[in-house]
Amino acid sequence: MSDNELGAFLRARREAVKPADLGLPGGARRRTPGLRRSELATVAGLSVEYLTRLEQGRDRNPSMQVLGALADALRMTPEERFHLRHLAKVTSGAVSLCPAADEGPARTVRATVRAVLDRLEPAPAAVFNRLSEVIAHTTGYERLYGPVGLLDEDPPNTIKYVFTDVRSRIAYPDWDRVADEHAAALRLELTNGDDYAAELAAELEFAAGDAFTGRLSGPPVPPRTAPVERLAHPEAGELRLAREVLVLEGCEERMLVYLPADAATSAALDRLTGRHPGALRAVTA
Repeated sequence: MSDNELGAFLRARREAVKPADLGLPGGARRRTPGLRRSELATVAGLSVEYLTRLEQGRDRNPSMQVLGALADALRMTPEERFHLRHLAKVTSGAVSLCPAADEGPARTVRATVRAVLDRLEPAPAAVFNRLSEVIAHTTGYERLYGPVGLLDEDPPNTIKYVFTDVRSRIAYPDWDRVADEHAAALRLELTNGDDYAAELAAELEFAAGDAFTGRLSGPPVPPRTAPVERLAHPEAGELRLAREVLVLEGCEERMLVYLPADAATSAALDRLTGRHPGALRAVTA
């Protein structure tokens, strides 16, 4: 992973945008994929020299106006814009988005969060800390992910499960996409200078090798939660699960609620969790 994540992200996005996307001529000979620095600088209204300093990490304090111009020029999605702003805050040395990043990861949840989980029973739902450890869950979540081995460790850690447990490659038919998602999430924590994330990354580098390190050294991308996750359940068969992410008060914990993405999954979850048939409706995805 680069020590200049902001510059690496800008360069990766520049190389991913085609000149035609911005109404520019492609030209016969191009030494770089995507846009040249001069082209991006022109569209964003910046000097080539300044853009070079940003990409090389020699300028670490771009203004919000500069970030906005670059995001517009590079046709960034809302996720990518948030990621860009986060990297700029970290790179500039400003206060982290999460002031508790130098503290240990949360291992408990507030009583009110526990009450929300109780209300969701028996729907599958769980609370995760910043290291993707499962710190609270419903019985529905246990029935969903317990049989594939995700909850065997104490505390259960979804990133470690994906990269170090051979059962994960069977449980997730789209394992490569799931691995990309989890590696990107951990990479984001590493940009915060999180010692606990660094310790986990070192453990995964040793245990998983290139399957993990290759993803950390690849182009920087913002973490993306796929709208539908496929799970090969040993009792219920293949399930298509839509995930709703709820960010809890503070900035470390998040709750994921799993909903059936089709009628077959809805019926399978009803049988698996003991929910009254039809009470958990499928969502369109």
